[in-house]
Amino acid sequence: MKVRESGMPEAAMWQTFFNTEAILDAMELTGSVQDAVEFGCGYGTFAIPAAKRIRGTLHCFDIDPDMIEVSRCLAEQEDVRNVRLCLRDFVTHGTDLEQTSVDYVMLFNILHAEEPMRLLREADRILAPGGHLAVIHWNCDPTTPRGPPMEMRPSPERCRQWIEETGFTIEKAPVDLPPYHYGILARTNGGITSHSYIKEEAKYE
Repeated sequence: MKVRESGMPEAAMWQTFFNTEAILDAMELTGSVQDAVEFGCGYGTFAIPAAKRIRGTLHCFDIDPDMIEVSRCLAEQEDVRNVRLCLRDFVTHGTDLEQTSVDYVMLFNILHAEEPMRLLREADRILAPGGHLAVIHWNCDPTTPRGPPMEMRPSPERCRQWIEETGFTIEKAPVDLPPYHYGILARTNGGITSHSYIKEEAKYE
């Protein structure tokens, strides 16, 4: 797993750091989306509200079995049945989803990974032509109550650079997401990274 861990507080505290519905609105996740993916579902903070908005399946990945279980319990409590939870090291091995198979990908608070371009390439691989990538991250502000250390936090400009280098077209950036985040919404140009994730992984061996 090549994500530099910044630590997670208790779930109740974590929820206070986000205006979840406002963020999903700003990132244009609507009922027009069929299938979507979240890389790193954590406590299900965004997964469950997102699943309620879409018409198809929300595929959620996390490497931590505790996070998968918390998200599973939350989905059951909310009677959300279109969430597919998968315990998987998606940074190293990708999602194993079919190429161009989803409409929307959420990379929320995860591009402080050591190799963020790997996540972006996998997102591009699984997105159908015209599909959307939504990125949010903690503001580059040392006064935020949580978030990775400042030396790990990518700025909006750096995230935009990575996204454009992967081949996406930026549609909205940066988007202010109070109280502590910014967002970037981009569109895939149709399978720029059509090679398989495994082939890409070979470059790092």
